[in-house]
Amino acid sequence: MSRGKLASLIGVVGFLVYTGVVVALGDYVIPLHWSIQLVYYVFFGIAWVFPAKRLIQWGARARE
Repeated sequence: MSRGKLASLIGVVGFLVYTGVVVALGDYVIPLHWSIQLVYYVFFGIAWVFPAKRLIQWGARARE
């Protein structure tokens, strides 16, 4: 399997797992104040970008 295909597979599966965990943990945030909810969802809404960027760079790198 090529590096790009593997990175795509890992990215899709990882994003689905990440989303499931964030939504499940969000159940504990619902009863809290709206400002805490805002911080939680903004932080975790952006946090996935950094590992995804590294995965994309790894997948696009030419074989050495």
